[in-house]
This record gives sequence, structure tokens and C-alpha cells, in this order.
Amino acid sequence: MGIAKQATVAWNGGPGLQMVGQTDRSPRVILDNVMDGEERVLEGPSPMEYLLLGLAGCTGMDVVSILQKKRQPFTNLEVRVTAERADEHPRVYTKVHMTFVVTGKDVKPEAVERAIELSETKYCSASAMFAKTAEMSTSYEIVEA
Repeated sequence: MGIAKQATVAWNGGPGLQMVGQTDRSPRVILDNVMDGEERVLEGPSPMEYLLLGLAGCTGMDVVSILQKKRQPFTNLEVRVTAERADEHPRVYTKVHMTFVVTGKDVKPEAVERAIELSETKYCSASAMFAKTAEMSTSYEIVEA
């Protein structure tokens, strides 16, 4: 049997569709979205945007861990995600592109490529889930510090 996780969301009675969520291990977060015709500033990402953040965080943590194990002299990693959704409900993500921006001095491109590949094919659960509905692609940039 797998590891059991718990998450709860509750409508906060506030504006529109705003909800407050929490897992069994985390502080509370705001999930927000607007209803048709509603105009207001959002106070948090939508549930679908949280999925993108989860993907970026999952693969980003993998890449950081792998680059550290490979003793790469990087000082920063940023994962930028762009995605497209289906026009019809359920509006799943159909295309996802991740750009990994690695900053450091003398970081080896082959180490970055391998770290991304391992995350994508072996370690990142979020990537594995997204790949079931979306065309996934990646690229990377190395910024010399």
C-alpha cells in the first residue's frame, strides 16, 4: 500500500470561489479563482495553477538534488512552466513546457541534461501524472555566474 496523504479545502465564505486549503503537513494556502463576470484581484493561485507549481517544485527539487550529487557548482535553479489547456471540459493541460535556468560557474551541460532526464523519467511523480494527458517538453539555459 502507498503512503497516505490528506488534504482539505473549505470555502471561506469570502469572495467568489476562494477556498483555504491545508495538508496534514503544511500551513494553510489560499486557492482562488473568479466566477464568470467577476472582476477582482486574486489572492492566490487557482487549483490548476497549483498543479503547475507542484510540477515545477517536484522536478526542481529533483534537479537540485541530482546536481548537488554530481557536485555541480550551481548557485540557483529556476523552473519556468508554460502550459496549454483543452478548450472543452474537463480542461486538462494538453501541452506543458518546462525551462530550467541554472546559474553557476562552469556548470556542465551534460550534468544538467541528465538531471532533467532523471527527474522526467524516474523521480518526479508530478511529471509522470502530467505525461498521461499532456505533451511534455523541456529546455534549459545555463547562466554563467
